[in-house]
Amino acid sequence: MMLHVVRAVFVLAVLFIAVSYATTKEIRETQVDRLSGRPIGLSPLIKVTLVIMIPVVLAVALMVADTAFHNKSLGGISGLFFGVVAGIVLAYILGMVVELAASVFMPAQVPAGRPTEPRARLRKAPAGSTTQPAGKKEARERVAEEAEAAEEAGGPLPPSMRSPLVAMIKLLVGAFVIYLCVSFVLQTKEDFRFIIPYVEFAKEAKGPRPMLLDTSVIIDGRIADIGDTRILESELIVPRFVLEEIQDIADSSDKLKRNRGRRGLDMLNRLQSNDKIDIRLTDIRTPAVEEATGVDQKLVALAQHLGGRIVTNDYNLNKIARLRGVDVININDLANALKPVVLPGETVTVKIIKPGEEIGQGVGYLDDGTMVVAEQGRDRLGQEMTIIVTSVLQTSAGRMIFGRPESTDTGRPRRT
Repeated sequence: MMLHVVRAVFVLAVLFIAVSYATTKEIRETQVDRLSGRPIGLSPLIKVTLVIMIPVVLAVALMVADTAFHNKSLGGISGLFFGVVAGIVLAYILGMVVELAASVFMPAQVPAGRPTEPRARLRKAPAGSTTQPAGKKEARERVAEEAEAAEEAGGPLPPSMRSPLVAMIKLLVGAFVIYLCVSFVLQTKEDFRFIIPYVEFAKEAKGPRPMLLDTSVIIDGRIADIGDTRILESELIVPRFVLEEIQDIADSSDKLKRNRGRRGLDMLNRLQSNDKIDIRLTDIRTPAVEEATGVDQKLVALAQHLGGRIVTNDYNLNKIARLRGVDVININDLANALKPVVLPGETVTVKIIKPGEEIGQGVGYLDDGTMVVAEQGRDRLGQEMTIIVTSVLQTSAGRMIFGRPESTDTGRPRRT
């Protein structure tokens, strides 16, 4: 919203400057040839139209070019303030350059119809001359005559008053520079910090390090349940390229992928409507992110740039991020850590639903999704089977429990 207000004010400022110059006498009057008495040049109406339209068209073109590179991150008062200050400083420097160019290509001239003799007198007897008048009366008369001559001759014209055109150019340059500085600051305030001696303005976040969400963890949906517990204090960041990947999945021709993509969009809406967490979409563009190929590589590069952590369920992304020194929070690891602990020697009852990879093995699942591999369970498909846990394997993909039938413990029936 702030950036749109800046654009509107910028266009109005350019329009005001152009109209102010269009109403000057130099534009409204028709130039006449002294010899023939015929009008020369453009008519006043055409000149007024061009003077107003050209700056406005340039302003609109500048905004279109600015929006074409839509690295937008709407800023606040601090970004606007620093942008205006930087723009004013640059505009002042460029204004001096314009005045210097005007002094070379547009030398000051005595206005037409004004006498030049008083100016010559002023050069012969400048103010502050050591020549003393005969009396106080003569001194006052001389000062009054010099002041009247300076006013009549136009005085030593400063560069800014050489022509209304120079003044308009300076104002337009100032408007353009201030707009570009404000736009740049508002769009890149997340990429760097504004530092003043003894004062540092940094972006605020609920936690010390942001958490970047991967496509898999958004579609999974458990991150939304975790957010409802109020345990998340860090800011959640969804990069633009992750959102685009979810949209592509939602638009897939495959029904299964399309349902997963729509679930991901629903989870994003749920996260954004949750007032217990801080989440935002970002489109930060850095050379490392732009050069990376693939969503996983871009996510790792962005995490390195922001100093954040990646939240994912992807096993490969987990490995790649850790190899590049980026901290990863795996939702599967978190879920496994919260599962009830099952120790070797304990009994577990599970329904065998499919055969295992090894001969005689059967596979079932507990209520929390933990996979159970039971020896001699292939012949008991569709039946519940009580096994004795022999080992527990913990991986990033989940927890696996291995066991054998309760009646075959060490080759003898188990004592009750």
